[in-house]
Amino acid sequence: MQALESVKTLSGVVCTLALITILIALAFEHFGGYAPCPLCLQERYAYYFAVPAGLVAWIAASARLNGAARVLLVLIALAFLLNACLGVYHAGAEWKFWAGPSTCDGGFDLTWGKGGIVDTPVIRCDEASWRFLFLSFAGWNAVISVGLAALAAYGATRRS
Repeated sequence: MQALESVKTLSGVVCTLALITILIALAFEHFGGYAPCPLCLQERYAYYFAVPAGLVAWIAASARLNGAARVLLVLIALAFLLNACLGVYHAGAEWKFWAGPSTCDGGFDLTWGKGGIVDTPVIRCDEASWRFLFLSFAGWNAVISVGLAALAAYGATRRS
Protein backbone atom coordinates (compact mmCIF):
# COMPACT_ATOMS: atom_id res chain seq x y z
CA MET A 1 0.00 0.00 0.00
CA GLN A 2 3.00 2.26 0.49
CA ALA A 3 3.26 2.65 -3.31
CA LEU A 4 -0.15 4.37 -3.39
CA GLU A 5 0.73 6.92 -0.73
CA SER A 6 2.13 9.76 -2.81
CA VAL A 7 0.30 12.62 -4.49
CA LYS A 8 2.33 11.95 -7.63
CA THR A 9 1.39 8.28 -7.83
CA LEU A 10 -2.29 8.88 -7.14
CA SER A 11 -2.41 11.70 -9.70
CA GLY A 12 -0.97 9.34 -12.28
CA VAL A 13 -3.37 6.53 -11.35
CA VAL A 14 -6.42 8.81 -11.57
CA CYS A 15 -5.26 10.24 -14.90
CA THR A 16 -4.53 6.79 -16.34
CA LEU A 17 -7.80 5.21 -15.19
CA ALA A 18 -9.82 8.17 -16.48
CA LEU A 19 -8.02 7.93 -19.83
CA ILE A 20 -8.62 4.18 -20.09
CA THR A 21 -12.30 4.64 -19.22
CA ILE A 22 -12.94 7.35 -21.81
CA LEU A 23 -11.04 5.36 -24.45
CA ILE A 24 -13.23 2.35 -23.72
CA ALA A 25 -16.36 4.51 -24.05
CA LEU A 26 -15.11 5.87 -27.36
CA ALA A 27 -14.30 2.34 -28.55
CA PHE A 28 -17.84 1.19 -27.73
CA GLU A 29 -19.10 4.15 -29.74
CA HIS A 30 -16.82 4.04 -32.77
CA PHE A 31 -16.07 0.32 -33.05
CA GLY A 32 -19.02 -1.24 -31.24
CA GLY A 33 -21.69 0.93 -32.85
CA TYR A 34 -23.22 2.15 -29.57
CA ALA A 35 -24.25 5.73 -30.27
CA PRO A 36 -24.32 7.90 -27.14
CA CYS A 37 -27.35 9.86 -26.03
CA PRO A 38 -26.96 13.48 -24.88
CA LEU A 39 -26.67 12.42 -21.22
CA CYS A 40 -23.95 9.95 -22.17
CA LEU A 41 -22.05 12.76 -23.84
CA GLN A 42 -22.44 14.96 -20.74
CA GLU A 43 -21.13 12.14 -18.57
CA ARG A 44 -17.88 12.25 -20.54
CA TYR A 45 -17.09 15.83 -19.46
CA ALA A 46 -15.62 14.71 -16.14
CA TYR A 47 -13.20 12.43 -17.98
CA TYR A 48 -12.28 15.13 -20.48
CA PHE A 49 -11.46 17.36 -17.51
CA ALA A 50 -9.76 14.71 -15.36
CA VAL A 51 -7.27 13.42 -17.92
CA PRO A 52 -5.45 16.71 -18.54
CA ALA A 53 -5.98 17.90 -14.96
CA GLY A 54 -4.58 14.62 -13.65
CA LEU A 55 -1.60 14.96 -15.95
CA VAL A 56 -0.98 18.52 -14.73
CA ALA A 57 -1.34 17.29 -11.12
CA TRP A 58 1.20 14.54 -11.82
CA ILE A 59 3.61 17.09 -13.35
CA ALA A 60 3.08 19.44 -10.40
CA ALA A 61 3.72 16.63 -7.90
CA SER A 62 6.82 15.63 -9.86
CA ALA A 63 8.05 19.21 -9.43
CA ARG A 64 7.30 18.98 -5.69
CA LEU A 65 4.35 21.37 -6.03
CA ASN A 66 2.13 19.09 -4.00
CA GLY A 67 -0.22 21.87 -2.94
CA ALA A 68 -1.16 22.59 -6.56
CA ALA A 69 -1.47 18.88 -7.28
CA ARG A 70 -3.77 18.41 -4.27
CA VAL A 71 -6.00 21.30 -5.40
CA LEU A 72 -6.33 19.70 -8.83
CA LEU A 73 -7.14 16.36 -7.24
CA VAL A 74 -9.90 18.00 -5.18
CA LEU A 75 -11.37 19.48 -8.37
CA ILE A 76 -11.15 16.09 -10.08
CA ALA A 77 -12.86 14.44 -7.10
CA LEU A 78 -15.68 17.00 -7.23
CA ALA A 79 -16.08 16.53 -10.98
CA PHE A 80 -16.38 12.77 -10.54
CA LEU A 81 -18.80 13.09 -7.63
CA LEU A 82 -21.06 15.24 -9.80
CA ASN A 83 -20.58 12.79 -12.64
CA ALA A 84 -21.57 9.89 -10.40
CA CYS A 85 -24.79 11.74 -9.54
CA LEU A 86 -25.47 12.27 -13.24
CA GLY A 87 -24.77 8.59 -13.90
CA VAL A 88 -27.19 7.52 -11.15
CA TYR A 89 -29.84 9.88 -12.55
CA HIS A 90 -29.29 8.49 -16.05
CA ALA A 91 -29.33 4.86 -14.90
CA GLY A 92 -32.48 5.51 -12.87
CA ALA A 93 -34.19 6.93 -15.95
CA GLU A 94 -33.16 3.80 -17.88
CA TRP A 95 -34.64 1.57 -15.16
CA LYS A 96 -37.80 3.79 -15.22
CA PHE A 97 -37.35 4.76 -11.54
CA TRP A 98 -37.96 8.37 -12.61
CA ALA A 99 -38.43 10.32 -15.80
CA GLY A 100 -35.42 11.26 -17.85
CA PRO A 101 -34.99 14.68 -19.40
CA SER A 102 -37.82 15.59 -21.73
CA THR A 103 -35.42 16.83 -24.40
CA CYS A 104 -33.25 13.70 -24.51
CA ASP A 105 -34.06 12.53 -28.00
CA GLY A 106 -30.64 12.00 -29.49
CA GLY A 107 -29.67 15.51 -30.48
CA PHE A 108 -28.58 14.47 -33.96
CA ASP A 109 -29.40 16.35 -37.12
CA LEU A 110 -31.75 14.23 -39.15
CA THR A 111 -30.55 13.17 -42.57
CA TRP A 112 -32.60 11.73 -45.35
CA GLY A 113 -31.72 8.60 -47.25
CA LYS A 114 -33.01 7.28 -50.55
CA GLY A 115 -36.71 7.76 -50.91
CA GLY A 116 -36.86 10.33 -48.11
CA ILE A 117 -36.54 7.79 -45.30
CA VAL A 118 -34.76 9.06 -42.19
CA ASP A 119 -31.63 6.99 -41.67
CA THR A 120 -30.32 8.69 -38.52
CA PRO A 121 -31.17 6.76 -35.35
CA VAL A 122 -32.73 8.56 -32.40
CA ILE A 123 -30.85 7.65 -29.24
CA ARG A 124 -32.98 8.00 -26.12
CA CYS A 125 -31.66 8.67 -22.61
CA ASP A 126 -34.25 6.46 -20.96
CA GLU A 127 -33.36 3.26 -22.81
CA ALA A 128 -30.21 1.28 -22.04
CA SER A 129 -28.52 0.08 -25.20
CA TRP A 130 -26.22 -2.34 -23.33
CA ARG A 131 -25.97 -3.94 -19.89
CA PHE A 132 -23.30 -6.00 -18.18
CA LEU A 133 -23.94 -7.47 -14.73
CA PHE A 134 -27.26 -5.59 -14.65
CA LEU A 135 -25.59 -2.19 -15.13
CA SER A 136 -25.82 -0.05 -18.25
CA PHE A 137 -23.13 2.30 -19.50
CA ALA A 138 -24.61 4.96 -17.20
CA GLY A 139 -24.55 2.60 -14.22
CA TRP A 140 -20.95 1.64 -14.84
CA ASN A 141 -20.09 5.30 -15.25
CA ALA A 142 -21.54 5.99 -11.79
CA VAL A 143 -19.52 3.15 -10.24
CA ILE A 144 -16.28 4.17 -11.95
CA SER A 145 -16.86 7.85 -11.14
CA VAL A 146 -17.29 7.06 -7.42
CA GLY A 147 -14.05 5.07 -7.50
CA LEU A 148 -12.15 7.81 -9.29
CA ALA A 149 -13.59 10.45 -6.95
CA ALA A 150 -12.42 8.40 -3.96
CA LEU A 151 -8.93 7.95 -5.41
CA ALA A 152 -8.63 11.64 -6.23
CA ALA A 153 -9.90 12.67 -2.79
CA TYR A 154 -7.49 10.26 -1.14
CA GLY A 155 -4.65 11.67 -3.23
CA ALA A 156 -5.65 15.18 -2.16
CA THR A 157 -5.12 14.20 1.49
CA ARG A 158 -1.56 12.99 0.93
CA ARG A 159 1.29 15.26 1.99
CA SER A 160 4.09 13.76 -0.07
